[in-house]
Amino acid sequence: MTFEDIIGHEQQKKLLRHAFENDKLAHAYLFSGIDGIGKRLMALALARLIFCQEGKGCGNCSACRRIDHSNHPDLHVVEPDGQFIKIEQIRSLQKNLAFSPLEASHHIVLIDQAEQLHPSAANALLKTLEEPPNRTIFILLSAQPHALPSTVRSRCQTLPFAHLNHVEIEKVLRSQVEDEMERNILAALSQGSLSKAFGADRDFYLNTRREIFTAIARLKPAAVLPMLELAPSLAQDREYAVAVTDILISCYRDLFIIISRASGALVVNTDLEQELRQLSASYTQAGVSTMLDSILR
Repeated sequence: MTFEDIIGHEQQKKLLRHAFENDKLAHAYLFSGIDGIGKRLMALALARLIFCQEGKGCGNCSACRRIDHSNHPDLHVVEPDGQFIKIEQIRSLQKNLAFSPLEASHHIVLIDQAEQLHPSAANALLKTLEEPPNRTIFILLSAQPHALPSTVRSRCQTLPFAHLNHVEIEKVLRSQVEDEMERNILAALSQGSLSKAFGADRDFYLNTRREIFTAIARLKPAAVLPMLELAPSLAQDREYAVAVTDILISCYRDLFIIISRASGALVVNTDLEQELRQLSASYTQAGVSTMLDSILR
């Protein structure tokens, strides 16, 4: 994937391309931002640009194709092995970096979920970042950069990635979702993450969401205990716990918007708007705020 294929993040593309063209790429970058917004795609596009035999990340030369198939010998991808990125993985990487690149002008190291570095692995990596091998570029990806040691962060040039906006995600969804209302709902619930919008949980967001709303409609306003009792039944699978919370928040957010008489264009659950307006008659702003506080806790 080239820079041109990546949705949004125009400023990041411009900065990286300018640094490449002027031979001013940093020895280490920290791409920060929520999961699923294109950080890894951007890192791979940069690798393409650097390794490309045409010098432009063409996507057609053998170097670009080898990156696409994850078998370029000078691209080193490090990911968590279980819960952590372990010190053994960093030591193995360091041994590989001691040799000159086999085919390209540089080694490129992509460390995904960098916040999962075990403390011992982070300390080992820090030594390499402090005295980086020649012709080596590190790209750390993290949705929780604050979880990285400050010493590691300080050795990297941080490049923050913002949430994709609703219009950008809805535009991409057009190729897969015909129904306009469904596209708008998925785009809104994605919270700026393409992986959420295109994820395997689409049916969950579109259909289970209605079941959750039905449960909400049975709760008495400001009744915190029923909400807490409802939570375990909705989160039978821990994998969906975050998705359930997102849906609960979206419903009460919509109620707050309706009660506040804000623009209807701000409502996320547009297919449930009539039911939400009926339910809003039973709530006050204070009551909805109490429910939101309960969900967040």
